[in-house]
Amino acid sequence: MYRYDEFDHQVVRERVAEFSDQVSRRLSGDLSEEQFRPLRLMNGVYLQLHAYMLRVAVPYGELTSGKMRRLAHIARVYDRGYGHFTTRQNIQFNWPKLSDIPAILKELAEVEMHAIQTSGNCIRNVTTDAFAGVAADEIEDPRPWAEVLRQWSTFHPEFTYLPRKFKIAISGGAQDRAATFFHDIGIRLVRAESGDAGFQIIVGGGMGRTPRVGRVLNGFVAKSEILSYLEAILRVYNLHGRRDNKYKARIKILVDALTLEGFRAEVDAEWQRIRGSVVEVPAEEVERIGAYFADPDWQALADNPPELAAARSRSSAFNGWVSANVMAHRVPGYAAVTVSLKPVGGIPGDATADQMDALADFADRYSLGALRVSKEQNIVLPYVRQDQLHALWQALVAEGLATANKGLISDIIACPGLDYCALANARSIPLAQMISERFSDIARQHDIGEVTLNISGCINACGHHHVGNIGILGVDKRGEESYQLVLGGDATQTAAIGDIAGPGFTAEGVVDAIETVIGVYLAQRQNGEPFIDTYRRIGLTPFKEAINAAR
Repeated sequence: MYRYDEFDHQVVRERVAEFSDQVSRRLSGDLSEEQFRPLRLMNGVYLQLHAYMLRVAVPYGELTSGKMRRLAHIARVYDRGYGHFTTRQNIQFNWPKLSDIPAILKELAEVEMHAIQTSGNCIRNVTTDAFAGVAADEIEDPRPWAEVLRQWSTFHPEFTYLPRKFKIAISGGAQDRAATFFHDIGIRLVRAESGDAGFQIIVGGGMGRTPRVGRVLNGFVAKSEILSYLEAILRVYNLHGRRDNKYKARIKILVDALTLEGFRAEVDAEWQRIRGSVVEVPAEEVERIGAYFADPDWQALADNPPELAAARSRSSAFNGWVSANVMAHRVPGYAAVTVSLKPVGGIPGDATADQMDALADFADRYSLGALRVSKEQNIVLPYVRQDQLHALWQALVAEGLATANKGLISDIIACPGLDYCALANARSIPLAQMISERFSDIARQHDIGEVTLNISGCINACGHHHVGNIGILGVDKRGEESYQLVLGGDATQTAAIGDIAGPGFTAEGVVDAIETVIGVYLAQRQNGEPFIDTYRRIGLTPFKEAINAAR
């Protein structure tokens, strides 16, 4: 993975020193909270319901074992012994003291980490596929380009104060595992008829109050021109994006207002104007950055070794875990493993300091020291030998990290909700726990099969409820927590926004409604098709009728 150069080290050192002074001034009373707010947001510090929260950047989700151990140390020393991994492939610490945050940032800098641009009206942490570089369907590894975008966007003078926060995702595979259609800019590696790889550019996707599926702005942009093209998009947005209303400030609203054709014309005109003046990434620099993501020294191994097949036949629990949590690797004899952070009754995305230390140890022992944070709030070990899968599984079992539910109904994505967030209308965490307990039977989960379930505690949609096959939105109904059910969302290359299934429910009522939805699906599915295929075939009506009948 990428290593800081001297410029990176200097930038982070200077920012830590600057923010340390700002914190001192806030604690002394020289700065009011109102004055301090824009300064702390530039450094990933939020003020939540009960305490400050620090959001740490994990660029494109990549961690080393050393970085994970430092995160565990911070959780243990400066927080309450855990951290929360997010849908943006970052980690949040929910209980640091403001006086300790400069020390935390110094400790992060020592292992080449920071909290810069994890909040505020800037280009946020660039995300990508948690299986980048190992997925068999990739055109190319998107991580070097994610790093190019990180360097380009960090402290870019024109894009420090955008109309609103700005999110970019890049995917390299035929299967979109980065939700590119739901970002301000989505980037997908594609091949031209010539065979050359380049980028499809998607613009104006997003969730929140006005969810939108992104639209293809340009079918193919050459690698040599990617930065000038993205800069043209950002310049048009910065010039025309609304600043008078934060709810209408995202680029999706501008694309709506101008129409896709009108927005494309503005971008093309700006692109022609700046082409040649914006510094593109020299080929040798792309090569230099790409070398940091070079393949490890793979061993010559056979797929499905006898010891793996024997272990699967001996243990149904291990076999179920392999079926759910182990992904085929592009290199024979290896596998990419998802470590679920969704135990029955657990808090989605949370990991204790002890678990983080254990994950770091497992990365060293089984995954060449590498880990990834997925947008599904899980951890990926990308370089595991198939003949070591059983040993890894046994180690995960001992740490309570072997839940075999990746992509199943209890692999719930959830925001922190009203337990932490000042913006939330309803609690997400207790509801996620209730649902995972209702569907705790792992054999039943495997029978139900692939289905995504997402929960947001408010309309800001941090839990991505719009794109869950089953989505839940927490709302305030006359001072009471209520939950709205949506069905049919999809975050992949067949992107869709879910349909509202009816009036709101209590927490207990929405769990019962999900049970009803699953019953309809099981009765209607054909040939083992996943939930989303059944939903698209029969539509909302049968589900809605069954829900209303059960009320």
